[in-house]
Amino acid sequence: MLWYGYLIHFAGGLVFANGLPHFLHGMSGDKFQSPFAKPPGKGLSSPLVNVVWGFANFAVGYVLVMLHAQTPRSDADIAAIGLGILATGLFLGAHFGKVKGNA
Repeated sequence: MLWYGYLIHFAGGLVFANGLPHFLHGMSGDKFQSPFAKPPGKGLSSPLVNVVWGFANFAVGYVLVMLHAQTPRSDADIAAIGLGILATGLFLGAHFGKVKGNA
């Protein structure tokens, strides 16, 4: 695969992982930070907004991961997706730790 295919898979992992906290908090009925809150990324959005935002992230992440899909996927494809998920997890953990005063 060409280099940009790995970049697209990395981006898919980033977006997909971003959907997890939004979707899970929304399903749990909890308010959570979102880009639609005031201030964006710090204020709280309703559970419904977070479910929809999380689902939108899943959909975009899926499309990005399926672009240039090969069967079976190579180890490099899976590593690119995994690194995107890890990068999002590290970033969001640090960001929300600061927002919530836990960092």
